[in-house]
Formats: sequence, C-alpha cells, structure tokens
Amino acid sequence: MRKQLPSSIKRFIMTLIFLVVPFAAVVTGCGPGSGAFKEEGKLHVTATVGMITDVVKEVGGDRVETIGLMGPGVDPHLYKASQGDIAKLEKADLILYGGLHLEGKMTEIFEKMSKKKAVVPVTKNIPESSLRKVGDGTYDPHVWFNVKLWMSATETIRDALIENDPEHEAEYRERADAYLGRLDELDRYARERIAEIPKQGRVMVTAHDAFGYFGDAYDIEVVGLQGISTAAEYGSKDVTALRDMLVERGIKAVFVESSVPKKSIEAVIEGAKKLGREVKIGGELFSDAMGQDGTEEGTYIGMVRHNVDTIVEALK
Repeated sequence: MRKQLPSSIKRFIMTLIFLVVPFAAVVTGCGPGSGAFKEEGKLHVTATVGMITDVVKEVGGDRVETIGLMGPGVDPHLYKASQGDIAKLEKADLILYGGLHLEGKMTEIFEKMSKKKAVVPVTKNIPESSLRKVGDGTYDPHVWFNVKLWMSATETIRDALIENDPEHEAEYRERADAYLGRLDELDRYARERIAEIPKQGRVMVTAHDAFGYFGDAYDIEVVGLQGISTAAEYGSKDVTALRDMLVERGIKAVFVESSVPKKSIEAVIEGAKKLGREVKIGGELFSDAMGQDGTEEGTYIGMVRHNVDTIVEALK
C-alpha cells in the first residue's frame, strides 16, 4: 500500500509548481529561438538575407523592429526554414524577401504567408529588361551587385514600410532619400575603382556565378565555376575548363566567397599549378551573405566597398 505524503510536503510541492512553471514559460517564450518581437508599437518586419535586413534598418530607423533570418556565411540558395524561422515569419507584420528564386526552398512558405499578411519580394519593381536572363523564364537573383538596381529594391522596401505603417510615411521617405544618396555615391565609387584595373586584366574568377550584375554594371568580366545557384553541381570538366582558361589567359588571382566552401576554387588553383601557372587567392568576397554584425562588411555599403577594394588590389 502506497504511503501518503504529509500535507505540509504536498503544499510545498504545489508552491514550487506554481512558482517554477510560469518562470519556465517566460524563459522559453523569450528565448532566441522563439521568434518573438520584443517591442510593442513598432512595425515588425522579418527579412531573409542580410542585404535586405540592412536596408530595412536604414530606412525604418527606430520605427521598425527587424528580424533577419540568414546571417553571415549563410547560403540562401540552400537555406531551409526552421520551426523558429516559421515563428518569426508568423509574428511579423511584413515579410521581405529577395525573390527571383533566391530563397528557392522557401517559395511555398512565402506563398502561404501571403494569404494572411504582406509578403513582398524586393526585386518586384526592377524592370525585366534590367534583369539577367539565365534560362527559360529564370533570372539571376543577385541584383544587389548592381548598386543602381539595389536602389530600386530600396525604394520597394520604403514603399512596403509606408503601406504597412502610413502614419510614419514622412520619416520613411526622409531616411530613404538619405540612404539612396549614399547608394548613388557607392555606385560612382565602384565604377571609378574598377576602372583602375587595366582593361586586359579585368577578369574576376569566383566559386559561383553571383557577380554577373557586378560585371555588367562596372565593366569587368566575371567567370564562375558553378552557376547562379550553389545548388548546381560542378564536375571535373568544369574545373578543367576553368583551369585551362586561367593558364591560357595568364590570370593571376581568383576569389573565394564567404558563403561558399573553398574546395572548388582550391581544386582549380591546384590544377593550374600542375601546369606551371601560379594562381593566388586574391581575397574573400561577400556574395550571398554579408560580413559579421558590427563590422563594416556587415552592412550592404561596407560589403560592396570591401568587394570592390579586394578585387582592385588583387588585379590592378
């Protein structure tokens, strides 16, 4: 026969339950994986890649609380949303994403979310004629590497903030105008610096074809081992073809990317070395993700400037 606990012990246990359970719920609900926005009275925005998150912060200022899903070193082409990400999307007033199949594995999620809240692809207002066609009805999503096109995306972000928080339209427009001025300066900086590289040496070789818009805008030839998505496989023929190009054209530097493994480019360098051509790594570029938070490269403008300076110093 089971012995009954004394009533005093029962009361003590019940008191512990009433104290501990609510505390645990608070801790769990406020944890980093909960997806909870912390500040009431602000427009809550969830963005995908860091480049979008940064623009939202610049244009939104202290009127907007922004959560970014993909941090430094994260590849959006292969990204799969976690349950925590779904919570962050569910609790947002506005969702901003790149579009053009950048976040390929999240397309269905955005479609479902759009039935109950504002979900905006920031590239939607870029003219089709300005997009790089890479297949039948498919376009290169890396538009942020043409600063002029990213200015269009910035205007789309501004308009989305105004539509979802019209009370603060004047503030959003003022901040957007200031930021667009800085982007215009960035575009001129990139153009002037790339022009420092002798014309015959303006060839940048990278792990995947993320810099097509950059090449078109700033007059530099771009060659990628993989296609526009890192989901595309590369094989020994691709490595051999790129190796032969480096040797034949006397290219002295190639570049690695912060969000793409280095092994593909290292295989090309090793192949060139066996043929008697020394090719160096010219530096690390930021392609699908920005740098660490709190650094210059952790902002869109800082990222572009870093890439431009790295390319010029390696090739001029």
